[in-house]
Amino acid sequence: MFKRLIIKGLQDWRNSVEHLPLVVRGTRQVGKTTLIHQFGETFSNYLYLNLERSEDKELMETKMPLRDLVTLLFVRLGKDRRQGDTLIFIDEIQNSPQTVARLRYFYEDMPELYVVAAGSLLENIVDVNVSFPVGRVDYLPVRPCSFREFLVATGRENQIEVMRMPEYTTPFHNEYMSFFNQYCLVGGMPEAVQHFADTQDLLSVEKVYRRLLRGYMDDVEKYAKTSKMTETVRFLMQYGWYQAGAVIKLGNFAGSEYRSREVAEAFRLLQKAMLLELVYPSTSTRIPALPEHRRMPKLFWMDTGMLNYAAKIRTEIISANNLLDVWKGRIGEQIVAQELLTLNNDINQTRSFWTKGKGDSGAEVDLTWVVDSHLIPIEVKTGHNSHLRSLHSFIDEAPIDLAVRVWSGPFSINDVVTTIKRKKFRLLNIPFYLVGELENIVRKNS
Repeated sequence: MFKRLIIKGLQDWRNSVEHLPLVVRGTRQVGKTTLIHQFGETFSNYLYLNLERSEDKELMETKMPLRDLVTLLFVRLGKDRRQGDTLIFIDEIQNSPQTVARLRYFYEDMPELYVVAAGSLLENIVDVNVSFPVGRVDYLPVRPCSFREFLVATGRENQIEVMRMPEYTTPFHNEYMSFFNQYCLVGGMPEAVQHFADTQDLLSVEKVYRRLLRGYMDDVEKYAKTSKMTETVRFLMQYGWYQAGAVIKLGNFAGSEYRSREVAEAFRLLQKAMLLELVYPSTSTRIPALPEHRRMPKLFWMDTGMLNYAAKIRTEIISANNLLDVWKGRIGEQIVAQELLTLNNDINQTRSFWTKGKGDSGAEVDLTWVVDSHLIPIEVKTGHNSHLRSLHSFIDEAPIDLAVRVWSGPFSINDVVTTIKRKKFRLLNIPFYLVGELENIVRKNS
């Protein structure tokens, strides 16, 4: 398996003065276990337990002093204890609420240990009156592979250095857009990325997503509390993909007869599984830009590769000359929203978009992102500057004079753009393949 860039987040945790037990979060098959196995190879001692195995679960639930338990773990796993540091990885920890509760004592009683935990749908253990010890654990999200990680996996890691200098990417623009279109089609699930890197076969990636989709449906259904929720979840997992990137209405979603409350509960379950995010708008042009949950949200799924397969639009993407021509531009907005989440390791990171206040015109900016305490508007569009009316509306109300357009053209900057109200601002035209450098580009040009 290729090296994930998120491993830097693990290294930062390891080097921190106070390395609390780390809970790694992410949807099924996003590569959490493989990532920690790679990380474990850098320790003198690495102990792996999977609490889906009854013997591991029983051992972790044994009531004995923690130091004695750690000694027993070495014996159970048949490993000699070497001089140096020790990493204990507890996988599928959701199967043992007692072990979750015990995490706090690792740091309190044996702070010299490094402990990582992972699992599926971890928030659902709250339903059995157990939660992660507040203030006693850290969190790290593992998300689908970014475009930069796709380049690493396909042997093009050297291209990342060029992309850190956006002004020099123009001669390579067509080549980079071709790479990005491949990434958009393959998606970011590590197994799919590895399969494509090994075979260079875009079509055969389908069998990977067929298996993943079936696994997701089986997994989330286990946590549905009622038959009605199970039914609603199945409906969303079948038809929700077609609404990616769109502002949705929960009641009668996708032409169904499900009520708003039923759809909201099912979406919350899928959001806990980190399969999707309901992104609510804000009417503010400055921070804090609080989401307005009474307004209709946008729906973003966790991975464009899974989306392309489930919504059956792979052929349309393969034949398209421009991502913004596919699915009325919504696939472009979906992939930009996906890339934005890879810009940091904040477990609480959410996305947002902007709309005018109630009673105003229907202006809407596709996405917003905070960079150095400033709310940056992002439009995913082609066309001339005069057509960016919603962006102009945002800038007219904002305390900034900078905006971003993500498009299929090369990197460029319009130094002086004037809004309808005659306010001047700079427009950064960022090609899709440079979204991973968005924050650096904004800082450099602020």
